[in-house]
Amino acid sequence: MSMLTARNHTPGFAHPVRDAQRVFRAVMEALARPTTPQRIDPVVAPPEPLGAALGAVILTLCDEQTPVWLDSALRSAPEVEAWIVFHTGARIVDAPADASFAIASSPETAPALSALSRGTDEEPHESATLVIDARACAGIDGLTASGPGIRETRTWDGAGLPDGFLPQWQENRALYPRGVDLILAHEHTVCGLPRTTALTGALQHGLDRRSA
Repeated sequence: MSMLTARNHTPGFAHPVRDAQRVFRAVMEALARPTTPQRIDPVVAPPEPLGAALGAVILTLCDEQTPVWLDSALRSAPEVEAWIVFHTGARIVDAPADASFAIASSPETAPALSALSRGTDEEPHESATLVIDARACAGIDGLTASGPGIRETRTWDGAGLPDGFLPQWQENRALYPRGVDLILAHEHTVCGLPRTTALTGALQHGLDRRSA
């Protein structure tokens, strides 16, 4: 057995059904309560550079019916692709537009929202979800979120959002019911940003990051 084949069998969830249900509930709650972190405490150790929370989300949401795009850092680590394929059966695709889930190992490597599938008016559920590893990311000054799942407005630091995200998000939200949804995977939590959420308050041409 080759080293890569052996690594295909590194563990996923210790208790697949129970752990997947727990993470699924956290992700759904994160999308139902946008910008409010939901604790997942991932008990999984995927190969680097795939973070534990990001790996837990992938194991929970991806299967043989969900084509997955990986950024260059993840794609260049063969053990990452092998781990995902072995545990989920997902097909890894070359173009972000072909993915149901686009996985970025950092905000800097996330594809533009316009590069992802937005679904159609008849089938908005065919749109993609962007999942970003947001471990140790700095926050952003002056973001305010509003929309379904948020009482009035909520101040949010937006930790894990890519630079220049706000104008992309405003254009994405204007496409409703089409549009991309976003999940930010932190060290022990996930945060959701569904296409129905409005973001205001940061610079239109970019985002002012606080110093780390």
